[in-house]
Amino acid sequence: MTVTDDSIIRLRGVTKEFVRGGERLRVLQSLDLDVKRATFQALMGPSGSGKSTLLNLMAGLDRPTSGSIEIDGKRIDQMSEGQLAAWRANSVGFVFQSYNLLPVLTAVENVELPLLLTPVAANERRRRAQTALRVVGLDDRMDHYPRQLSGGQEQRVSIARAIVTDPLLIVADEPTGDLDRTSADEILTLLETLNENMGKTIIMVTHDPAAAERAGVTLHLDKGRLKE
Repeated sequence: MTVTDDSIIRLRGVTKEFVRGGERLRVLQSLDLDVKRATFQALMGPSGSGKSTLLNLMAGLDRPTSGSIEIDGKRIDQMSEGQLAAWRANSVGFVFQSYNLLPVLTAVENVELPLLLTPVAANERRRRAQTALRVVGLDDRMDHYPRQLSGGQEQRVSIARAIVTDPLLIVADEPTGDLDRTSADEILTLLETLNENMGKTIIMVTHDPAAAERAGVTLHLDKGRLKE
C-alpha cells in the first residue's frame, strides 16, 4: 500500500480492544482515516470515545488489535519494537497537557532530551535545542528551570521539545487543558504557525470547541467511530 502525495496518515480497518477484568472492551471499531500532509486537525468527542487511543496508535505508542496504520508510506503496525522506537524518535513530536518537563533540567536541557535518542553530537544537540526555543519565542528563557516559568511558557518548552527533531508529525493531547484562555490562545497560535509556516502535520485531541476552531479540520469520534 502506498499513500498518495498529499496523504501522510492512512488507517484502514483499525480496531483496538482492551481486556479488563476478563471482559473485552472495544474502543475503536473498524476505523478508516486519511490525514493530508501539512494539515492541522482537531480530534473531538466525549470522554471514553477513543480519542487518546487513536492518537497513541498514530504516534506509534500502541498497536492496533487489527487493521493497518501507514505513516508517510511506512506500515508502523508491522514494525518491531526496536524499529518503532527508532521511528518515533525521528518522526513524532509529542505535546501533552501536563508538559512532562524534568524539574532538574533547564529549558534548553529539556528540549535536548529527544536528541539523546539520536546520533546527533552534543554541540549540535545544543544548537538545535536553542533554535527550537527561538522558534517558540523563548530565546530569553533558555537557562530557566520549569519552576521559573509560567504554565504557558512551560508548554512552549514542550512544543520546542516536540519540534527539535524536525518530526513528520506532531501529536498534541489536550495541549491547552491546563492553561488560562490567554495562554491557550498563544499556544494555539504557535501550533497554527508551525503548521502554516513550517508545514508540520498536527493532530490535536481537545475537548475545547474554541481550540478545535483553530484547526483546519475537525474530526468527531463517538463510541469508537468517526462521525461526519
